[in-house]
Amino acid sequence: MKSLDPRVNRLPRVGEEGHPQPKAPLDQFGTFEVFVRPRPDKPFQHEGIVHAPDRELAFVLAKEAFTRRFQCTELAVADTRHVLTSDMTDDDVSIYDKLPEPGTPEGAFMSYEIFHLYRRGKQHVHVGSVMARTPLEAMYEARKQFAPQWVVYNIWAIRTIDIRFTQPEERELWLTLPEKKFRDASDYKAGDKLRLFLEQTQHRKP
Repeated sequence: MKSLDPRVNRLPRVGEEGHPQPKAPLDQFGTFEVFVRPRPDKPFQHEGIVHAPDRELAFVLAKEAFTRRFQCTELAVADTRHVLTSDMTDDDVSIYDKLPEPGTPEGAFMSYEIFHLYRRGKQHVHVGSVMARTPLEAMYEARKQFAPQWVVYNIWAIRTIDIRFTQPEERELWLTLPEKKFRDASDYKAGDKLRLFLEQTQHRKP
């Protein structure tokens, strides 16, 4: 008997000899972090997640989920498993003051993208790139290069090669957004219309 629940149908059959068959490609969705750059003069900011079978489809789904109604010039996605994160601090304690020494790691230097969390409950913001051999070394190098003026509660380090950035030829996908003012709540001027309505009703009172 076949269940209406696809999760049940993926379970191995009871009493079947041998090992369960491997799941088919695209059967299991992964989690991908989404980063949006609203304007060229603004940094990438973490906006949320999407579930997708691979990075390319995650990019497409992120575009539909996060950039249809808001201004965007670039989009980036990264598999959550590739996001290396520091501990989280409280009060006015910066995580940069608590990072352990990275020592002398082995391996080749790679480019890492660094994201800061400046306020708990807000989103991580991209601050730049560093060259390092490990995520911890990347965070330690970021402290020397960026010298943040504000308290940083948490750091994300992602290898640049693990991020799917918008390609130059893809940026035209968002060229029409500034013209679509009907998508912005502010374009309806609801506050002005409410104020006019209240003024008119006040004049009609005896």
